[in-house]
Amino acid sequence: MKLKIAPSILSSDFLHLEKEIRAVEQAGADMLHLDIMDGHFVPNLTFGPGIVKKVRSITHLPIDAHLMITNPADFIDKFIDAGVNYLSFHIETDTNYVSLFRKIRKLGVKAGIAINPETSIDALPGVIDEIDYVLIMSVHPGFGGQAFIEESVKKIIETKVIIGSRQIEIEIDGGINYQTAKLVKEASVNILVAGNFIFKSDDYAKTIAGLRNV
Repeated sequence: MKLKIAPSILSSDFLHLEKEIRAVEQAGADMLHLDIMDGHFVPNLTFGPGIVKKVRSITHLPIDAHLMITNPADFIDKFIDAGVNYLSFHIETDTNYVSLFRKIRKLGVKAGIAINPETSIDALPGVIDEIDYVLIMSVHPGFGGQAFIEESVKKIIETKVIIGSRQIEIEIDGGINYQTAKLVKEASVNILVAGNFIFKSDDYAKTIAGLRNV
């Protein structure tokens, strides 16, 4: 599968959000990653469907929304209506996750399962035919700028074994730089989420190209 670079706008300059989005778009980003946090499931607050809708209005890039919220079932329709293309939530948050995956896909959006560093992938085989991608967190969700958790590479390899020949994408989020990007790419990741590493760099295009070609 093609390697995709997904800048996380959580690390962008919010005073110039439109400018930042257009900049990474022109720099070669394949999609935009939006971290949706509720201050409950994770200890931070970010943005809701209204901001997502505004982002949708200014970019042609696919929008990848990662719901780090306690009650995803209450918000799936709202985020899909706002224009997301990828939508993931954490399996710990809803016991009716299979029906949620099916609902997301029925509405024409790619459905993903998000897995925290401390969460086992034991539940993955039971949902593997209901999803389009697996989002593996390589940091503890909530804040940007954290160091990559090395054990994530083993989890990626195990996930790839479970996926087998299915056309299911593997996404990694957290602590991505040139060195960690090389590790996860070799382990079969094909969507790289990077926040600080892109938005704190002096040259977005050079950084995105560097991640793509590690």
